[in-house]
Amino acid sequence: MNAPLAAAVLSDLQAPDSLLSKGMADALRILAVDAVEQARSGHPGAPMGMAEMAVALWDRHLKHNPANPRWADRDRFVLSNGHASMLLYALLHLTGYELPIDELKRFRQLGSKTPGHPEVGLTPGVETTTGPLGQGLANAVGMALAEKLLADEFNRPGHAIVDHRSFVFLGDGCLMEGVSHEACSLAGALKLDKLIALYDDNGISIDGPVTPWFADDTPRRFEAYGWNVIGPLDGHDVDAVDAAIAQASARTGKPTLIVCKTSIGKGSPNRAGSARAHGEPLGADETQRTRAALAWQHEPFVVPDDVAQAWNARARGADAEGAWRSLWASYRKLYPAEALEFERRMAGELPKGFHGEALETVARFAQRGENVATRKASQQALGALAPKLPEMLGGSADLTGSNLTDFPGCGAVRGGQPGGRHINYGVREFGMAALMNGIALHGGFIPYGGTFLTFCDYSRNAIRMAALMKLRVIHVFTHDSVGLGEDGPTHQPVEHAASLRLIPNLDVWRPADAAETASAWTHALAQRTRPSALLLSRQNLPLQPRTPEQALAIQRGGYVLSERANARAVILATGSEVALAIATQRELDARGVPVRVVSMPCTTLFDRQERAWRQRVLPPELPRIAVEAGVSRFWLGYGCAAVLGIDGFGESAPGPAVFEHFGFTVDNLARLVVGALDAETSN
Repeated sequence: MNAPLAAAVLSDLQAPDSLLSKGMADALRILAVDAVEQARSGHPGAPMGMAEMAVALWDRHLKHNPANPRWADRDRFVLSNGHASMLLYALLHLTGYELPIDELKRFRQLGSKTPGHPEVGLTPGVETTTGPLGQGLANAVGMALAEKLLADEFNRPGHAIVDHRSFVFLGDGCLMEGVSHEACSLAGALKLDKLIALYDDNGISIDGPVTPWFADDTPRRFEAYGWNVIGPLDGHDVDAVDAAIAQASARTGKPTLIVCKTSIGKGSPNRAGSARAHGEPLGADETQRTRAALAWQHEPFVVPDDVAQAWNARARGADAEGAWRSLWASYRKLYPAEALEFERRMAGELPKGFHGEALETVARFAQRGENVATRKASQQALGALAPKLPEMLGGSADLTGSNLTDFPGCGAVRGGQPGGRHINYGVREFGMAALMNGIALHGGFIPYGGTFLTFCDYSRNAIRMAALMKLRVIHVFTHDSVGLGEDGPTHQPVEHAASLRLIPNLDVWRPADAAETASAWTHALAQRTRPSALLLSRQNLPLQPRTPEQALAIQRGGYVLSERANARAVILATGSEVALAIATQRELDARGVPVRVVSMPCTTLFDRQERAWRQRVLPPELPRIAVEAGVSRFWLGYGCAAVLGIDGFGESAPGPAVFEHFGFTVDNLARLVVGALDAETSN
């Protein structure tokens, strides 16, 4: 929304009298207390302490429409300290979202819309799943970046159809988590001046007053990042917080941190300001004392009419969205192509005809004769796909030249400059992953980012959160095995592929060549409800010959790559070890031992195939021998009679020497196959 429209819509948002503001804040407090008390579980202290902050933001500044939680140009609100979830649920209920009081009464109960920590997609109005501290703050940075880049791309003179802010509440715990440093440092460098963070500075964590272990000068820390800092101010003074948000909303070229000094559990006579207010119910007696201290004379879960009416934002939200709709109608007439593209992007739909183009891309890669590292094949796939998908937004954690996540004409994202489709995240793997989640949550982009596979451990929890939130985020993990060579065991992943495969709803690809790499990309791009991880080699790998049917079968996750009549066993392989399996098949041919070779680039996808396909690829009657340059235990789940793997750390030496050291040779794999057959016969 442009400034005149915003002013018109918000002109009626005059500061209510202090008595009504107190009633609005106390309603949030008491609803949190009541819900936690009824559930006998939860965190009442933070909602009680942040109540006035919430009144200032949600009643006087936040642009949203409870009747349409998916309105594209709404402000984004993130509760990074997600344990304060009852604050958010109370706000959503009172302002008019589809969250009835009965759901607040079912807080933390099975099947309710009010889980212990906010979950996106479950509760209307929740923008992201928070709970792991600091990540919500990083998500908000990603949202602000997505808003900035969409505005650069789609706004036209007099038609700022993308014009909203990203607000985030956060606490001491968020700032202690290292991801906050990664994300906020980058936010300052990128000059994301529509990002406004409100810090609930209550000085208390679960273990007590934080001063002995959290002595940072937070305002100076954020000033050093390149942020505006307002405060410290009284976080229980609605007008003071209101004025600070208004000041922060002025475009300055910097994000803003508002430091709000608060008392955790405010209103509780015996718990306020103490760790006991943090993570347990107040108890029946203290709840009654709190009601008396606040002069709240209503039954549990009852909000008086005047307070409920003051909170209701449905009419105001309809006006705000209506003003934007008028602007949008004008935009559509003047810029019809851009309007259609914006609608498609925000809906998360791929362009018409993309599926056919994706199949052509895979077929083209399957016909190439060159042997390339799969990281290079990935870059070539990006070069083919990205021009057709302007929503692809890439990046790397300071390893662009190694991950090869850039593509011709991508342009770099830079603070104070428009556009760009490739983000230099710096050495911030966790921050990168959490920012990508925020970008995906905002809508309009498909984010992908690269680092070395061994460093996925830095970002693992954000990868898990992407899977939990069902986000289309793509992780490019190169240098996928001991084959990377001389950098040694610190950089050589061993357990990582198997570990990533344990995360529910995450597709993990380890392609064997350029064709499987292209197929991995096209499949990942089409997944609207799950993230993907692409595990790519540093070293060149030979292109395997395939029929058109086999090229299509890559999208099944596992398929027969090379068959032999009357096969006596199956060799399962992934990635660089597929070439070893094929070479071993030839050796066994010479010995009169026919075997089938199955390439399984994506075990998670293969596991979702129908039983008939899985048994067709892996006949129950044939013994299975797996080969992968990683921990062997994973493959026992596929009923393998033997596994050639690595169950210790790597070594520093040239890649071929390391492979040979660990027994990844034709002779050794052939010996393993014959041994498995002998054991089968003896049984």
